Amino acid sequence: MDWSSNGAAGLLGQIGPGYLQDQRTNILLGTVLIVLIVAVIVGRLLRRQPESTASPAVVHTFNNRVGAWWLMYAVLIAGFLVGYGMTVTLFGLVSFWALREFITMTPTRRGDHRILFWTFVIVTPAHYVFVGLGWYGLYTVLIPVYALLLIPARIAISGDPKRFLERVAKIQAGLLICVYALSHAPALLHLKLKPSTTSPPAVVAPVTPVAAGTANAATPVVGAVAETPTVGPARAAAPATQAQRFGSSAGLLFYFILIVQLNDVFQYAWGHLFGKNVIAPQINASRTWEGFIGGVLSTMLVGTLLCWATPFKLWEAACIAGIVAMMGFAGSMTMSGIKRDRGVKDYGTLVSGHAGVLDRIDSICFAAPVFFHIVRYFFAEIPAGG
Repeated sequence: MDWSSNGAAGLLGQIGPGYLQDQRTNILLGTVLIVLIVAVIVGRLLRRQPESTASPAVVHTFNNRVGAWWLMYAVLIAGFLVGYGMTVTLFGLVSFWALREFITMTPTRRGDHRILFWTFVIVTPAHYVFVGLGWYGLYTVLIPVYALLLIPARIAISGDPKRFLERVAKIQAGLLICVYALSHAPALLHLKLKPSTTSPPAVVAPVTPVAAGTANAATPVVGAVAETPTVGPARAAAPATQAQRFGSSAGLLFYFILIVQLNDVFQYAWGHLFGKNVIAPQINASRTWEGFIGGVLSTMLVGTLLCWATPFKLWEAACIAGIVAMMGFAGSMTMSGIKRDRGVKDYGTLVSGHAGVLDRIDSICFAAPVFFHIVRYFFAEIPAGG
């Protein structure tokens, strides 16, 4: 990260309020808004149907999911409109609440209270500050290196050895999943997008220094590129901005969250309609192989159709959407396994119909780091030393 005269101020100027000014992103947001309005109308119509026509449980689940989507959509739009800092802050608050739900599943001991205070009040805010500043080298190591070493050491100093490994693992897992993994979603906003393949840069010969007093206006400088004067429309035509050519980072974040959520819907729908072979009955009785395969293929199709809002080509969008769908499935199954181990049905009761925040973002938590690093490696300009 360049913190020279054009460093912090230049960066904040690029990603501050108004960074959503991208036609592709606005079209995508408007399309989703129309779909949500249609979904509300469909939900109201289904509610009026007799039970023989539409299952009340399915209709109730559908309406609750639509309500959760509206909440998610509103939160993202609010963050986008206010600015980059607000978007990161909103994700930080979601991480804080999700971590709280995760930690409260298991009773804590007195020896854990100090490290939990540090986890909630120091580590989590500091991590999101680094994300907000775009300090990639810090937010990628703060939790998986320093915090994970600090946690067992601090609990050991408390002098309470009872269930030591269990207590350490619980806090470490909570930080990794709820804070570290989820924070890769807003970190997408710092990426300067580019297509996966670009033309090689033009090679410019080095400039040969000219001794003072020996050059004049008629003496060309070796290696310098002469400016060709342009007139008329050629001079008036401005180059396309990054967002116009490759899509905006805000649109990419919304694209990511959209396909993750649609993947959950597709897997639920395919599993409900055609599911017969349950993958892991003791973990999640509603997850079937039919639902998994149908959900992944459907997500790949939608991800491909929406590739115009991203720097991805058709085949790239299909592959990335498939990877995101599989990681989202892995997140749902993993968090279901944790709930079954702790003997709870849901993580909380904040979001109506979905029990808790962590129940709604489990797929995002597992998919966000993978999606971020794919985009950063193949579709973003990595600064020198980054």
